[in-house]
Amino acid sequence: MTADRTKLLACLISGALLPLAYAPFDYFWIAPATLAVLFWCWRDCSPGQAFRRGFAYGFAGFLAGMYWIYISVHDFGEAPAILAVALMLALVAAMATFAALTGWVSARFFDAGSRAAWLAVMPAAWVLAEWLRGFVLTGFGWLSSGYSQTDTWLMGYAPLVGLHGMTWAVALTAGALAVLVAERGRTRWLGLVSIALLWGGGYIATGQRWVEPRGALVSVALVQGAVPQDLKWDPEQLVGTLELYRRLTLQATDKQLIVWPEAAIPALYSQVKPYVDQVGARVAARGGTLLAGVLRAEPGADNFQNALMAFTDPPAVYTKRHLVPFGEYFPVPAFIRRWMRLMSLPYVDAEPGPAGQPPLAIAGEKIAVTICYEDVFGAEQLHYMPEASLLVNVSNDAWFGTSIAPHQHLQIARLRAAEVGRYQLRATNTGITAVIGPRGEVIERLPQFEPGVLESYVQGFGGLTPYARFGNYPVVIGALLTLLGQFAMTKLTMRPGT
Repeated sequence: MTADRTKLLACLISGALLPLAYAPFDYFWIAPATLAVLFWCWRDCSPGQAFRRGFAYGFAGFLAGMYWIYISVHDFGEAPAILAVALMLALVAAMATFAALTGWVSARFFDAGSRAAWLAVMPAAWVLAEWLRGFVLTGFGWLSSGYSQTDTWLMGYAPLVGLHGMTWAVALTAGALAVLVAERGRTRWLGLVSIALLWGGGYIATGQRWVEPRGALVSVALVQGAVPQDLKWDPEQLVGTLELYRRLTLQATDKQLIVWPEAAIPALYSQVKPYVDQVGARVAARGGTLLAGVLRAEPGADNFQNALMAFTDPPAVYTKRHLVPFGEYFPVPAFIRRWMRLMSLPYVDAEPGPAGQPPLAIAGEKIAVTICYEDVFGAEQLHYMPEASLLVNVSNDAWFGTSIAPHQHLQIARLRAAEVGRYQLRATNTGITAVIGPRGEVIERLPQFEPGVLESYVQGFGGLTPYARFGNYPVVIGALLTLLGQFAMTKLTMRPGT
């Protein structure tokens, strides 16, 4: 086997191991270790080789870490297997391309054989690629490197520089590991010192306090109906679902805030309005507020809205604004949409809500709301700050079945809480329903796939973390300046005629 094929195989194996760094496995060290292998394989290679090796690493990693897309599209979305596989592979290939381009840029424009490539160029380029992946073509930041470190000292960087700052720390650790293993003599100390400074800085940062609690404790109840996705939309199940949510909710009517998950009732709000209003009134009569995930549509409309409604006086509503491609809207030509209609596949688009919606005023708190995978887009939530004192995310992770996706999604929600220093209430249909603390720690959670009510107390927080104040700008600008500086140094050190 040639050296090129050996390194290509090493990238494939490393990428396939990458998901073990994330929940539910949590072998956090695998993320920098496998990335170190990729950086080593990028050393002294052509741009084409770097592209192929990066693509191999990314494709294997995203395929192993996001296989659940097939479950969502085929098992529950009822799409033909060939279409589900095609959509999954297309998304995996698109995500892998960002890793491939990182390698190509590093080899094409920089000296990929220097120590600076491992400690400066490749980590900075990796961070920029992850940042771009979070918003290009609507964005899909799942499995960003920083998420793998929610239970390590690097979590201390979350309120300072957010997800992408943590990603940079992971990539720098990878580069330092490459130096430590591949270099000789005193140069190895550079890798060791870099790791010590990175992780020591994260440990010190975990002890810092950027926000302050305010107000009294708030009693909350998160309702998990645990209705299986393959039964949820069966018309014969509707009455049972209504009774289930009524019974679970009435168990907790003494709480100030009761949260139902995303689209808890499998019907349009207009179809079940008397029922939901009655339950909301029962909660209000005890001094509480029901915050319910509902689907809304105007009579005769061709689309709908995915919303979270607070049964206050008057009612307050948040409408989901960042929709899921091929889940809530279908970016396909009209003839494909007609075929989907004939095949009895979903084809109706949701209508997004406006940007910049204010937090909801409930139970003496200002609540920043996200629905489903909106919590992947941390920067889009910063407009809530510093007004918002509490975070709420509702989701329907039943689409993922028994796969690893709900665990990954909980990990994402944890990082969002730590970035802004707020409690996060997470209500889901089948799990993982949880109360997350302002440092990203899971305080309480319900078992998956079991109906229940998670009762707890939370506190509002005020103030701004550095990340909430500045967003991703420091990290993005820092990475760009690092690459520009290294590019200038590369040009200055090149011999005439090269």
